[in-house]
Amino acid sequence: MTDLAISQTDVYQATLAEPDQKTPQVSTEDVRRILADGSAIVLDSRKRAEYAAGHIAGARNVAPAPGAPPSEYVAAVERLVQGDKSQSLVIYCNGQYCKAGRQLSAHLAEAGFTSVRRYQLGIPVWRALGGPVEIELEGIVRIFGVDQTVVYFDARSAEEFAQGTLPGAHNVPADAVATGGFEKVPMPRNDFNTRIVIFGRDKAQGRKLADAIGKTPFQNVSYFPGVFEQLSVVIKPKPV
Repeated sequence: MTDLAISQTDVYQATLAEPDQKTPQVSTEDVRRILADGSAIVLDSRKRAEYAAGHIAGARNVAPAPGAPPSEYVAAVERLVQGDKSQSLVIYCNGQYCKAGRQLSAHLAEAGFTSVRRYQLGIPVWRALGGPVEIELEGIVRIFGVDQTVVYFDARSAEEFAQGTLPGAHNVPADAVATGGFEKVPMPRNDFNTRIVIFGRDKAQGRKLADAIGKTPFQNVSYFPGVFEQLSVVIKPKPV
């Protein structure tokens, strides 16, 4: 069993103190910096369906079809980096007890990739520490109408919201959050793990609201990185 090697000064610098690691690990702070400066590709090693349902904002996914051999996954990563096996990669999955990241990292190292690291804390800790999470269009389509517990927030203006929004969505204009925009919203305060999905006019607007909610106790928050028109094509808007 592994333990968290927690910095005395900052939990964001924690990693898993795993013995006999085949590839080194990075911390949450490292991933934040890497995403900001683009010094590595952050790669989600989970199945495509899991990635679509929620992934670290800015992460990539090239998972082959379920059941494909490891060689096919390695080949997909090689295509992603255009054959450059020195490309810096950071692999993550579903956390401490998930094997996907370890396995893909080991296969890549065996195939000659020379700069592979793991964020083994994975998306559970990323969420818990307020890291931004994106949900793909196919992920929203899959859960819409199936998971009745999801709360949808529309980050557009009140005027845009009134012209049509997703059925059941609540309007929380991203620009109004700083002036108490949450006060009149029916937040699921009896369960802070309730899935919250945010969308806006565009990626920037959705991300702005997601970042604000990320500073609250709610941990299961994701935003759609596309434009509202993409959603309105597959899920018919409802006038307010």
